[in-house]
Amino acid sequence: MVRGEYFTPRLKMTLSHPRLAPQVTDYFIRNRAFLRDTEPERDEEFYTKSYQKSLLQADAERFWDGIAVKFWLSYREQACVIGMLSFSNIVMGAFLSCHVGYRLDKDEINKGLMTEALERGIAIAFDEIGLHRLEANIMPRNKQSLRVTEKLGFVNEGVSKKYLKINGVWEDHIHMVLLNEQMN
Repeated sequence: MVRGEYFTPRLKMTLSHPRLAPQVTDYFIRNRAFLRDTEPERDEEFYTKSYQKSLLQADAERFWDGIAVKFWLSYREQACVIGMLSFSNIVMGAFLSCHVGYRLDKDEINKGLMTEALERGIAIAFDEIGLHRLEANIMPRNKQSLRVTEKLGFVNEGVSKKYLKINGVWEDHIHMVLLNEQMN
């Protein structure tokens, strides 16, 4: 069973919960311009504490339904959210697969933090959730994100044309996959 908190050498990973609304709202406000090129268009309401609280409540419900697990990242001894790691669209049964998503604060990139968080997240997904396949879909121009997955052993399974609408434009995405080799 997935726990509410995990730790890496530098980070605390906290399961999504409505009580995180102030920190998550602050994260999105701080990173609004930085995230614009890699995320869907957002309206003004998205940047409010009440809206984030409702999204965090929905995250908690998806967790209890067994279809998603989202962690908010902070440094071990701090409350300030600096990123997010999610496992969504979890399908059990014969598929045992999910989509991986992540984002990091503009001031925290290129420090190995997302690699550290995703490495811990992979162990949770494989060992605790029992998944066989993790799928990350990344825009070709997002070299930093591609580098994170490549360092952790994800392989390129091809390009999905016009896969997601990002900042108002349908964008191609590279389909990166990691298999749980212990489940042959």
